[in-house]
Amino acid sequence: MSQTLLSASADLQTLAQLVPEGSRVLDLGCGTGQLLAHLMRERACSGYGVEFDDANVQACVARGVNVIQLNLEEGLALFADSSFDVVLQIDTLQNLRNTEVMLRETARVGRTAIVAFPNFAHWPNRLAVLRGRMPVTKVLPYQWYDTPNIRVGTLRDFRALAIKNRLRILDEFGLQEGRQVRFWPNALASRAVFKLQRQ
Repeated sequence: MSQTLLSASADLQTLAQLVPEGSRVLDLGCGTGQLLAHLMRERACSGYGVEFDDANVQACVARGVNVIQLNLEEGLALFADSSFDVVLQIDTLQNLRNTEVMLRETARVGRTAIVAFPNFAHWPNRLAVLRGRMPVTKVLPYQWYDTPNIRVGTLRDFRALAIKNRLRILDEFGLQEGRQVRFWPNALASRAVFKLQRQ
């Protein structure tokens, strides 16, 4: 998993602000450790990244980020309930086959969970499909034949999935170039963001 789609600027800043200062954080699919390094430096957080890719693990180490090399498809059994203040799943969920299991595990391991993923219902994506093509955007930069995303979703889809899995939604909004979108986020935002807890 990776966070290569997460820009170093606006979206990162907005997502980082959702994490309380001094939190113990687990970043699932942490990529090169960019977000966790930012949280450690700017918000006095501590914690671990989880990443499978060898090159990304090395990049985390070079950044000074504690990283565990683990395939998320195998679950999070090595972590106890509520062992982290915040568990992040940023641009990871759409790459997983065991989506529901990992969503429940994310909420189990963290007192709160923050999940973000590309919003397929964003208006440019809808327009591309209407024109008969799969969308290619900043948040979905791959062609249909080489994308690492094995599924696509929308804010409404995720809300229904969270309710089905008995997760309490503390906050939800769209994210568009660092701005929170709360009016028609399903159409006007390229990324969906949810803050969750177990009920």
